[in-house]
Amino acid sequence: MLARIVIDDIHPRTPSGRYPAKAVVGERVPVSATIFKDGHDRLAARVRWRRAGKRTWHSAPLRDVGNDRWEGELTPSAVGAHELVIEAWRDRFATWRHDIEIRVAAGDDVEVELEEGARILEALASQLPGRARKRVLDAAAGLRRTSCSLHVRLNAGLDDRVAELVGDLPDADLTASEPVGLWVDRERAGFSAWYEFFPRSEGGFVGAMDRLPAIAEMGFDVVYLPPIHPIGKTDRKGRNNTLTVEPGDPGSPWAIGSPEGGHTAIHPELGTIEDFRRFRDRASELGLEVALDYALQCSPDHPWVTEHPEWFHRRPDGSIRFAENPPKKYQDIYPINFWPERDADRVALWKACRDILRYWIGEGVRIFRVDNPHTKPIAFWAWLIERIHRNHPDVIFLSEAFTRPAVMAKLAEVGFTQSYTYFTWRTEPWELREYVEELAHGPLAEYMRPNFWPNTPDILSGPLRHGPPAAFLLRFVLAATLVPSYGIYSGYELYENEPASDENEEYLNSEKYEIRRRDWGRPDSMAPFIAQVNAIRRRHPAFRWLRNVRFHHSANDRFLVWSRGHAAEGDLMLVVVNLDPHHPQETVLGLDLAAIGMPTHGPYTAADELGGETYTWDGPNPYVRLDPTRGQVAHILTLQA
Repeated sequence: MLARIVIDDIHPRTPSGRYPAKAVVGERVPVSATIFKDGHDRLAARVRWRRAGKRTWHSAPLRDVGNDRWEGELTPSAVGAHELVIEAWRDRFATWRHDIEIRVAAGDDVEVELEEGARILEALASQLPGRARKRVLDAAAGLRRTSCSLHVRLNAGLDDRVAELVGDLPDADLTASEPVGLWVDRERAGFSAWYEFFPRSEGGFVGAMDRLPAIAEMGFDVVYLPPIHPIGKTDRKGRNNTLTVEPGDPGSPWAIGSPEGGHTAIHPELGTIEDFRRFRDRASELGLEVALDYALQCSPDHPWVTEHPEWFHRRPDGSIRFAENPPKKYQDIYPINFWPERDADRVALWKACRDILRYWIGEGVRIFRVDNPHTKPIAFWAWLIERIHRNHPDVIFLSEAFTRPAVMAKLAEVGFTQSYTYFTWRTEPWELREYVEELAHGPLAEYMRPNFWPNTPDILSGPLRHGPPAAFLLRFVLAATLVPSYGIYSGYELYENEPASDENEEYLNSEKYEIRRRDWGRPDSMAPFIAQVNAIRRRHPAFRWLRNVRFHHSANDRFLVWSRGHAAEGDLMLVVVNLDPHHPQETVLGLDLAAIGMPTHGPYTAADELGGETYTWDGPNPYVRLDPTRGQVAHILTLQA
């Protein structure tokens, strides 16, 4: 379509533009575009958005920030698919205002321009209600009042209030961009605290219900369960991932399927579907939402292996190669071939995978942690997530793809709600800062939501390996306050820190292969600390959003310092972490006070919500000392002028 005004490079958007960018209900989403036209006319622009298929549009102005770049923001209020458009037009009043001021200053006769301004105001007034319309019409009349001096007439038309009233009114001849997609998720998609545990270690669903109050008291809102399905016996793994199985070894929950059923069945040792429902309902009563593992793989005993041999890749001898992720080998798992030779077989397989989700959605589950999605075709996930969201837009998918950056980003682009990240392996201050800035302020922020996990059943890494309690405390604070969503795997609060070996990142005596009994009431548990940090997160809206993080300087490079929020928004938090878990460290901070809305001179308060102390600071360079040997690994401070 031909248009005189050019509207290019619209954001938010995904790299390909084929899939929608992402937002959360209530989120202030930055919007920008490059907008210009020929000549010297002043322009105006706005963003408009609506739920897909709905009639009601919402709008917000865009402002020229220089070099033809225009910026603003929108705040969606409903879950689901949205479309947004950028509209731009010649701002006739602003152009007139600019031109007449120049002519008057040059001493030109502006009688014709005064009449032109009056007509522009009359045309714009028709778009305004009641009092606003009268105010603008009065200004038009003032421009024509020949009985008054030129100064008085000009003041009537150049009044700032009049300019404010008509400034965002579109011209009849506006240019609109092509619609851009935006997917809006519910609030938990953007802000959540996950706790992962194995129900079988608590005696099945009945015993696991007794664990739920403690999880809720720690302040978590998502309780995530590894696969709850029957476990195969063929090539079952023994303790520590060995091929030697002793009587009573439970096997890996990710070896899904047995003669008792597949992905829609429950392991008999965990209980029945009625037990699961009671567990789900009890979690809901405590403010917890249950997330299930969606692992699309099969044990050799899964019903699909015999019922649908076409869904597996067969070697020349007719056997199926077990799954591998070198150097890891999974002899108890068969990978599924998601692209069989016959299209009919692929369609049937994909629908069967969709129906697994539909079954558990029917059981009240709305969150799924997806195992190894990078080992399945991207096209499959684009197809699957879109079809689930058609009828269930509130479903959340967490991508467990510890893989190459481009693949992780593509999975997010095609629909995954949240993503595991490289946080587990980012331990130095400079690399944490660099990584979070990439996630919060780079192009990824428009469609990829990070979820930080210090540990998982597969990963014991970095300072946690043989680390002291302070290492667990500081890594927890980092995960819980650097980004809005994070999770931990149970045992973290008890400082479990023994790796399988110097080379192997997994745990020694991994719960993936055995039942683990823990003393949750240990007096040294960090559960109270977790509860305290989660309570701080919930109290302060600044922790709910990804893009409001700003890093600050420290004279000692063992510290990481960042703020969340802005003083003008009424909630400004400063987090200071000593990344040395073994030694006390001290530093002088270099705070960018102007950037966070604080006065650059004069006293202000810094109230530590972890330690309880309140400090009076003056200027950008306060002194800080943190001693991990006394449990002091961080300050989480509320700043107020």
